[in-house]
Amino acid sequence: MLDVAVGDFQARAEAVLAYHRRTKHRQDGYAAGPETLDWDAQPSPYRHYTGAPISLLPLVSDAIDTPYAALTSQHDVPPVTPDIRSIGALLELSLGLAAIKEYGPDSWALRCNPSSGNLHPTEAYLIARGINGISDGMHHYRPGDHGLELRCSSILERPGLWIGLSSILWREAWKYGERAFRYCQLDTGHAIGAISAACSVLGWRAQVVPGIGTDGIAHLLGLDRMQDFGRAEREAPEVLLHIETGAPEDVAGVPVPVCVGEERWSGTASLLDPRPMYRWPVIGAVAEASEGMVEGLGVYGKAPASPPPQVRAADAILTRRSAQRYARDHVLPVGVFSRVLDSVSQLLRESSLHLLAFVHNVEGLERGLYALLRDAEDEPRLCAAMDGDLLWQDVPEVPRIPAFRLLAKGDFRKLVRALCCHQPIAADSCVTFCMLAEFGEAVEADPWRYRQLHWQAGLIGHRLYLEAEASGHAGTGIGCFLDDEIHRVLGLSGETFQALYHFAMGRALTDERISSTPAYPGRFRLEARL
Repeated sequence: MLDVAVGDFQARAEAVLAYHRRTKHRQDGYAAGPETLDWDAQPSPYRHYTGAPISLLPLVSDAIDTPYAALTSQHDVPPVTPDIRSIGALLELSLGLAAIKEYGPDSWALRCNPSSGNLHPTEAYLIARGINGISDGMHHYRPGDHGLELRCSSILERPGLWIGLSSILWREAWKYGERAFRYCQLDTGHAIGAISAACSVLGWRAQVVPGIGTDGIAHLLGLDRMQDFGRAEREAPEVLLHIETGAPEDVAGVPVPVCVGEERWSGTASLLDPRPMYRWPVIGAVAEASEGMVEGLGVYGKAPASPPPQVRAADAILTRRSAQRYARDHVLPVGVFSRVLDSVSQLLRESSLHLLAFVHNVEGLERGLYALLRDAEDEPRLCAAMDGDLLWQDVPEVPRIPAFRLLAKGDFRKLVRALCCHQPIAADSCVTFCMLAEFGEAVEADPWRYRQLHWQAGLIGHRLYLEAEASGHAGTGIGCFLDDEIHRVLGLSGETFQALYHFAMGRALTDERISSTPAYPGRFRLEARL
């Protein structure tokens, strides 16, 4: 039996690695995707459960004065009492709508959690007991209405609050084809980052619940209830977060919600795309191969030493946008750049990632390729794995970041644009980051780590978004890049290290033809302080 289990484990690891190789973009062709898109038949951006009772949540972001410093552990916030108002704030500031955009007859919603192509495959479920104004049980969050659908009325063994996340893989696959599973995992990381930031605003903390398998999450969220889905697109279970709303609880480890007594389920899942034009079986295969036991995830890190931006946390969260164009000649102040590196380095230490930086226009820094290592002790190993002609020089212009190194001098804008699927944003920004993962051995040891590595990249990407916004700049996550061409530029071979995500930062140029209005028009907003 042991040999069979080991063989199955190895087969799953190889399936995940084979998927990653298969979905690389290359100079001679991109990963398999749809040949055409019918925008009028785009899958619905919102799932609902027909027949499940819905309760609208209050909109309270205007009543929260918490400074941005709380998002990076540089300001203590007394915990807010958990009730329907604070739950409304948590979901509004993490997974809710941030604005409505309009261009001619078209309109679309932007959300607080970023998503590739603004497609939003991530679904959220709230599990609660003992929260004033919230029914005990498991609820589905409807961001379009800012409401909770009661999917399962039940009593938990103990009071508490949890959020479960899943992915509707078809939402991304509809546009991006086989590479979509990568983007869904990055989006899960963004959602974890958005939830942790919203918790910080309220004096709460979000922790990934370790030691629970993806099948256990599916059971908790009702995703394994075939009778509730029918033809509707299935959801892949991702992660369960415990929301610590007060002093650390006196329990062994992070608590898991346990239902006691009768469970009463309601609602059937809505169909998002009645006539899908394509099928991508490899996505379902890699989702199954990468299932496993969830491990912990460092979502906060230590407080940066750099002074935080003096803005309101809710403003940075709600005004965050993915820039579509950048002012090519804008120079990023070196103080802002140093602060960004300082903030992100705290998360890197909790991850298996390193951050490369193609610096185009940063005050006082030579144009070139730089590296921010997860830990300075990693330098010899990375130096040995990468091009032997790289410099690995200290950067005295950013003295607070001792693990920051200059690798090569030069103007890399034309090269980076080509590496990022010829997207101008990669060259016109002030800096374009590349997240490099400790990859091969991790995935071979546990195929589930493929998901975790992308979550870490999405989590770091979300911190970059918020830091850019708080400093008066903007960011753009870039999931389209030529994987192995980047590795060749760095002198990397094999699969020990792999690029997983890119991120551009600079001064955004706005399209004045597109208007913006507040989210949830016509809804009353509370002004009384939490």
